[in-house]
Amino acid sequence: MLVLNNVEVVYDGVILVLKGISLTAKQGTITTLLGANGAGKTTTLKAISGLLSAERGELTRGSVSFDGLDISKHKPFDIVKMGLVQVFEGRRVFQSLTVEENLIVGGHVVKSKAKLRDSLDEIYEFFPRLQERRMQLSGYLSGGEQQMLAIGRALMSDPRVILLDEPSLGLAPMIVEDIFEKVRKLTEARQLTVLLVEQNAELALEYSSYGYCLENGRIALEGEASSLRDNDQVQQLYLGIH
Repeated sequence: MLVLNNVEVVYDGVILVLKGISLTAKQGTITTLLGANGAGKTTTLKAISGLLSAERGELTRGSVSFDGLDISKHKPFDIVKMGLVQVFEGRRVFQSLTVEENLIVGGHVVKSKAKLRDSLDEIYEFFPRLQERRMQLSGYLSGGEQQMLAIGRALMSDPRVILLDEPSLGLAPMIVEDIFEKVRKLTEARQLTVLLVEQNAELALEYSSYGYCLENGRIALEGEASSLRDNDQVQQLYLGIH
């Protein structure tokens, strides 16, 4: 569903951040991208979603293919229309809008009002807490509720691929497990393809089927999630096991 082939990204015309990234995310699975701060994980997601230019970045080499189509030169709004959406690190909800208004904004590419209402009902069924808070301003939600809202808002565009950036950031462990479990159920129910960037390597590998380890803009290691969990290098670098 999603393929990166030898992707290089440069910022400000001189700073080489990604140095030939190649990865594949299969339909109906969660693929995780691990790495330390500054390794290039978020840059990889922005290269896929077309958002590099907003930060003076440019994809200078390689290609990004979505369902067989090269989207390397597509505009971000066209990529969303095609069915690929990014959930940003730090949630970034519209705090002055209500929960329901945030969700409706996420469905701006859906032309049918009936389908928009059906999507709202589906998200409320999946995230009952959002339905309880539907008329509340999003800025007053807890961190976990805001993360649910950010995911729900992304789902309103009826995507086939979701890029999920650090969903556990700043959240209590119990809430994080609940969110990861919901993401897994969504992946199975909708046959979604999820590319996950996550600092919590242990949790990410538990819920993923395949993983890549990114170091200094390059893929240093890849494999089935179960084999990565047992890898000595991964255990030392990401799981804190010596």
